[in-house]
Amino acid sequence: MPDHRALQRPADDGFERFLRYARALGSFDRGHHNLNYMVRPLTEQDSALVAVDDGAAVTVRQRIPSALPVVIRTWQDEPEILNRIRGILPHVPRCHAKYQDIAVLSYVEGVPLSSICPGGTPLDPGVITALAGLLADMTQVGRRHLPPLPVSWPRSSRDGRAFLRALAFAAEEQIRARNWAQFGGLFAMLGIPEDAMVRFAERVPALISRPFSLLHTDLHRDNVIVSFHGDPPLICVDWELATYGDPLHDLATHLVRMQYPGHQWDEVVEAWRTVMGERRSKAVHGLDRDLKHYLAFEHAQSVYPDVMRAAESLGDSFDQRELDAATQAVHRALLAAQEPLRLKHVPDERAIERILFRWNESHGVRPSRERTMFQIVWERDRRVPIRPDFPPWAVSRALFEEGAASADRVFKGTAHLNTAVRVAGVAFPVMVRRRAGSSSPLERRFLNEHVVLGAIEQTGVRVRAPRVLALGTSGLREQFTVHTYEGPVDGIRPPAHPEYGLLPHEADDLVDQLAELTHVPCDRFAPDFGEMDFYSWLRAELVRMVGELPTDTRDLARELGLPDSVRLDEILTRHILAPRRSVLLHGDLNPWNLVRRADGGLTLIDWEMAMIGDPLYDLVRHMHLTPTRPDIRRRLLDRWSRRLPDDCTKGWQEDWRVYRWIEIIRSAYVDLDRLVTGDSLEAPNVRRAVDAYAMTLVEATAALGLPDRSAVNPYLVRALPRGGHRAGAVTVDT
Repeated sequence: MPDHRALQRPADDGFERFLRYARALGSFDRGHHNLNYMVRPLTEQDSALVAVDDGAAVTVRQRIPSALPVVIRTWQDEPEILNRIRGILPHVPRCHAKYQDIAVLSYVEGVPLSSICPGGTPLDPGVITALAGLLADMTQVGRRHLPPLPVSWPRSSRDGRAFLRALAFAAEEQIRARNWAQFGGLFAMLGIPEDAMVRFAERVPALISRPFSLLHTDLHRDNVIVSFHGDPPLICVDWELATYGDPLHDLATHLVRMQYPGHQWDEVVEAWRTVMGERRSKAVHGLDRDLKHYLAFEHAQSVYPDVMRAAESLGDSFDQRELDAATQAVHRALLAAQEPLRLKHVPDERAIERILFRWNESHGVRPSRERTMFQIVWERDRRVPIRPDFPPWAVSRALFEEGAASADRVFKGTAHLNTAVRVAGVAFPVMVRRRAGSSSPLERRFLNEHVVLGAIEQTGVRVRAPRVLALGTSGLREQFTVHTYEGPVDGIRPPAHPEYGLLPHEADDLVDQLAELTHVPCDRFAPDFGEMDFYSWLRAELVRMVGELPTDTRDLARELGLPDSVRLDEILTRHILAPRRSVLLHGDLNPWNLVRRADGGLTLIDWEMAMIGDPLYDLVRHMHLTPTRPDIRRRLLDRWSRRLPDDCTKGWQEDWRVYRWIEIIRSAYVDLDRLVTGDSLEAPNVRRAVDAYAMTLVEATAALGLPDRSAVNPYLVRALPRGGHRAGAVTVDT
């Protein structure tokens, strides 16, 4: 049995002298987590100090205190691991001495595999077989040979599901949670939820039983030494991430981190199957079924270190090439993690580039004489005047705080990335808004949000809406808007929304604000608004949208029984609505655009879909988008018909159902496209809508007077999301 203890460290003064010598004369290598100094030859005095032969080479290895915690460590002491397994795996480095976080290891003669076969280049079949042999050698090391395992490790030495769950929770605790304070805002901007890794752990399925053994878990080209003497030909180094568990996990990490070209993956798996099967046949049981789960975990947990390293690589200054490299690294990591972490949407490279640039402005640039840490360069859009209560210096500081914001202050909607921040010297919190949705949304925008909000403020109508504080561009010519933050007044906390429907007093408050909107002069937005037939315009917009749907969406819509744009126009033309005075409409009164206030009222946010049109449409669209009980629906319609002027309400009893039908039909196309493309699925209002698409489809075909197509291919219809009820389904009556 080998000696499990590292050698007794020498006297402090002697070891400190040796370290100075090592740093002065040794060749230097900086890894992700350690500084490595190779020292050769040692003097006679220093050889005695660390108990090695005269003239022998050693590696002095020191943990980097400032290194990001981006790895899973089962054990904290690499020297203890090495000295325990050396008697079984004789070619691993030996620890000669240990002092605090510094270890003196035997030097492995040879060259890293990466220096002769860089990542991405194919490896010789003989090398692949030898690498498989290294992984198979580790099955000789059992639990009794290793340091004590954490209490979180599975008790059974064959339970793959428990092991994979333990890995996922370790990644959550050691990587995600430890870095969230610094990088959480960046992850939120990229669309990675806080509980993504916990959710992954909860979804781990049962795995086929395989005997556990020692695992290296970091066998990539830098950690494989091609020995000079050739016996053995390859040697593993850097054992600090070793663990004990399912050998399939070691194969998965090796496949990903070794950077094999894609065409060699099958060759590597088959080599592992052959060599491992000869050494320990039970270790290959379930290989074809279970490998994908370990690969999924490797891609899932890797998104955190890959994103953090890319962000930190930019530093104080960088050029476009470095920004491009960081952007591409983040994009690759997000794409790889999208399925295992079930990310709703992966930003494109242009969006990632802007997010990294903003984050770096607040984290990567140190202050200098010419620039303080709060000075973010931006250019003012003169369409919004300078506000006395929010001068230009406050805008610059708000942009700095945006990049530094924590995850709980980042809110993603269907079209904007919103970040709530506090600015020192400003009495109220603010919201920085950036466009983040599709560059070509199906539903067009018609009015500029800052113009609409400015008109509401200047008119003095009793409508609670954000105030526009600034408009401009920053970073990579990216437009931003700064609004007042309309969340809780006692601090920046997520706002409360009536996602399950309005309370009676909230219904009254909403109607009263819709009545106030009728007093906003509309000629400043559209001089010819009075001549518009709103229903004809709305119908034409819906027909246009259906005609511009992507081919995949149109094909699926046809299979589900939804008409094309020409037939849809023919069907909708049969309706003729009473003329009502056109007014300013919010256009998208879904629950998440209504903020509950402490005084019981509502604030109306997100005015990007504002338009000029029939006031009845705004109310009916709200009831379509929001769960609305029959008694609340009656209350809304009754108060609305009494509070609004007569020229805004005439004929509403016959017409409100037409608007309800057209919104159901619109949802059938819009939500189907979101299901097909995955666009905006991270937004809660979109998620709820698409989760009940089967019901929406049934209602839409009924509203169009078309036959039910479920009998044509019932399995196609059954595959559609059916969870819960559609937001406004309870408003349906006949």
